[in-house]
Amino acid sequence: MGSESNPAARPAVAALAREVEEFVAAAGWDQAPQLFALVPTASLLREQPELAGQLDPSSALTPVAQEPLPEGDLAEALGRIAWPEAVTGCALAQEIVVLPPSVESELSGTGDLDRLRQAAADHPERTEARLVAAVLRDGPSACVMRLRGYAKTEDAEDAEPADQVIEHPDLAPNLLDALRATLAP
Repeated sequence: MGSESNPAARPAVAALAREVEEFVAAAGWDQAPQLFALVPTASLLREQPELAGQLDPSSALTPVAQEPLPEGDLAEALGRIAWPEAVTGCALAQEIVVLPPSVESELSGTGDLDRLRQAAADHPERTEARLVAAVLRDGPSACVMRLRGYAKTEDAEDAEPADQVIEHPDLAPNLLDALRATLAP
């Protein structure tokens, strides 16, 4: 767990995580992981005044989408990132597969990571999800997860999208730690 030297900032970082998730959700599903720098809005407006009509000047921080991450191991890619001091925090959006706890024992014997991922992706009880984790340099963090789902109707052909959004600061502790490491001096 990271330090919480500024617990009052937790609601603000949670709002940023929701904002990033909504931005990514607007482009739909089946996207590669996306990284965002969280920068002071006032600084951004000073450096790029032409953005005034696109940014909310009352927001302390603004998420700024970064170049696509390299394909391959996400932890390895994050391990090579170091942010300049002007970046107050960062957020990562990635699609994941969520399985019920009862399935964990079924897959525990699968030691090969690629096989484990394939088994999870093929499991009939899986749920696809988009996870956004956000951290600030001074400690606060937040996670938002959108579970991809469909409302069950009498006619399965007419199933409606019915995503569920879950918010909890510790949904992805390992990812939060990896993001914090990118902000370390």
